[in-house]
Parts: sequence; structure tokens; C-alpha cells
Amino acid sequence: MKILIAYDGSESANNAINDLPRAGLPREAQALLLNVRERWLTMPSSSEIVTELSAASEGAAVKTARIKEEPGIGQLEEESPLLFEAYEKLRAYFPAWKIDCVTVKGSPAFEIIRNAKKWNANLIVVGSKGMTENRDFSLGSVSQKIANESHCSVRIVRGHAWKKGAPTRILIALDGTLPSQMAVEEVARRMWMMGSEVRIVTAKDSNESNQKSIEEKTDIESWINSFIDTAEQTLKHSTLGVTKVVEEGDPKNIIVRAAGEWGADCIFIGSTGTGTSHEILLLGTVASAIVARAHCTVEIVRHQG
Repeated sequence: MKILIAYDGSESANNAINDLPRAGLPREAQALLLNVRERWLTMPSSSEIVTELSAASEGAAVKTARIKEEPGIGQLEEESPLLFEAYEKLRAYFPAWKIDCVTVKGSPAFEIIRNAKKWNANLIVVGSKGMTENRDFSLGSVSQKIANESHCSVRIVRGHAWKKGAPTRILIALDGTLPSQMAVEEVARRMWMMGSEVRIVTAKDSNESNQKSIEEKTDIESWINSFIDTAEQTLKHSTLGVTKVVEEGDPKNIIVRAAGEWGADCIFIGSTGTGTSHEILLLGTVASAIVARAHCTVEIVRHQG
């Protein structure tokens, strides 16, 4: 498994690292600690603009320089104390992980997505909010952009006061689609602490249900029971205790409320998003609302090819 961890030294970024031992991740994996230093560009002079346009018209390749520093671990403490602290903490949690550290300059969301794709990451881990050198950013900007446009799974961490060694409560938003089944499979393959629990939550749209005939409602109930049974079968070989909840109402509200009332540590949701920036609803309205409103960590599971 290849895990890219976005780190900027903020409280949110530290919470994201502290959350990893409770994420069911494998004992052996590759991790990339990525620090993005935001770069502010000055307006070029008129003569520079004319020069670039002339070069372009003559068929010359105009390249944009990208500053990249890749210090070895031996130099890391001296050259990047920020990343060294995160590296030491991550190494303490996962001694067998192969950990690399990279610092780049540019737009935080763009660089995180670009480097994850270039490195072929399976999972991006990011805090729900952090701080650039000049301004705050919160979910709805950087984290939201990563959630929407990444080609791989994304774990958006919201900080909690965890007790060391405590079991994890995982809520899976299940709607019978292939992406939600992939979220179930991802939870099933993880390595969770003993005593951890999973709750399957399915929301039925009450407005649609009221317009159905008795036969149609019976078919819907049968279909719901079928995909819930499939999810339970997938999870039965894990050490997780499994419960299920089926409610009528708006899925966005039901899932967020159920997570809060149950005290979930993380919500797993599937996404059909392809990661192409020209699409408007990559995550879907339900998934986007859960990411924005949930008070706990949310992991968006995407299938990669």
C-alpha cells in the first residue's frame, strides 16, 4: 500500500498522523510525507510577457520551473525540522514502513493531487484544515478539492481526543452501489484493533418510497436486504462486530446524524468520481455533504483501474 500524507505542521496535520494507528493500515507499507510550501507569483513585467509570447509564437517550449527538494533522512533534521518531527512520529507508529520525505513549492491542493498521481498512491491522508504561509484554508477549499479531484482514495481527518489502544468505530454508508460495496471491502481488508466495531447505515428516500406501489416497495425491501446481507458476508471474516441500521429520510442527514449519535470515529463512503477536474459532481451530492458536515474522519474509497 502506498500512502501519501500531506503535512504542514498544523494541529490538523498532526491529528492526521496521530489518527493513522486507528485506520487499520498494514504493518508494512510505503509512505510519502509531503510538505507543500505555498508559492506566490509576482506579476511579470510587460517586457517579460512580450518575450514569452514571442518565444511561443516561434514554436519554442516555455517551461514553468518547479522547485523540488528531496533531502535524505540524514539531512532531514537539519534541512527540514518540520518534516523530521513528522517522520519520527510516523516511524514510531509504523517501524516497518518505508518512509520518504519531499518538500515542494506551489499550490497545496494541486501539488498533493499531482504528486499522489505521479507516485501512484493508493491513499491520500490530509487534515480537514491547515495553514499555508499566508492564510488559513479549510474544508471546502484545499481538502474539498483533494476529495473531489484525487484519482485515489482520500482520508480527511478531523481531530479527536483518542485513548491509546482504544478500539475504532467505523460507519459504512451503504446504498447498494458498487462504490459503496468497495468501501465495505476496504474496511474488511484492514487490520483493526480488537473490539473495533462497524455499523452499516442505509438510508431510504422517503419521498420516493411514498410514490411506489406495494409490489415496488416489497422489491425495494428485498433489494436492500440483499445488499446488506452481502456486506455482512464480506465483513464476517474480520474481527469487527457488525450492526446495521436502515432508516427512511434524506441520506445526507441520516448518515451524519447516525455517525454523531453512535460516536463513530470514521465514515467510509464509496465514490464514483474519476478525478477529472472538468466534472462538476465527482463525489455526488450525498458524499460531498457527508465530507463537509461530518464531525468525524471521512474516508472516500475510490477504485483504481
